Amino acid sequence: MWRGVRMNNPSAIPPQESSEGTIRRPALVEAAELLAKVLDTTVRIPGTSLYLGLDPLIGLIPGIGDVVANLIGTVILGMAARLEVPRIVIIRMSLNLLINGVIGAIPILGDLFSVWFRSNSRNADLLRQAATQTARGTHADWSYVVGIIGGTVVLLLSFVAFVLWVAVSLWSRFAGIQ
Repeated sequence: MWRGVRMNNPSAIPPQESSEGTIRRPALVEAAELLAKVLDTTVRIPGTSLYLGLDPLIGLIPGIGDVVANLIGTVILGMAARLEVPRIVIIRMSLNLLINGVIGAIPILGDLFSVWFRSNSRNADLLRQAATQTARGTHADWSYVVGIIGGTVVLLLSFVAFVLWVAVSLWSRFAGIQ
């Protein structure tokens, strides 16, 4: 018996547990873990136990690097939404990205923080844990998740716009002094 359904009757499997869905579920989890590895732990730093990924390297690009790295990281959030993980997991994942994006915007210190914090690896771990649970989201959960993902992206872009505005304001002030 599985959730009160006999396994020897394939037509009795609930629609969300179809063979395509059960095959796609592990594939999405593995894709999230691979993306997290590429972003957070691709290469071991020689002589240390630290690993470096694309996230802190992309973050070195002034102005847009941290935004681009976090936007790539939101792909894992999208996978979590497709797998209909609980809202609280999406909130935790969004907060991980937000923390990494805000602190990551601080030059050099933020990139060192990204090496340590590994928001994408944390999110892939949360996704794997949530994907193994049997609870599924409702239509309201999906709406909520889309709102959280959109809000996270808007907050990150707003922060970058603010930093760029400050930089342009300072530049025009100093350029006008000559």
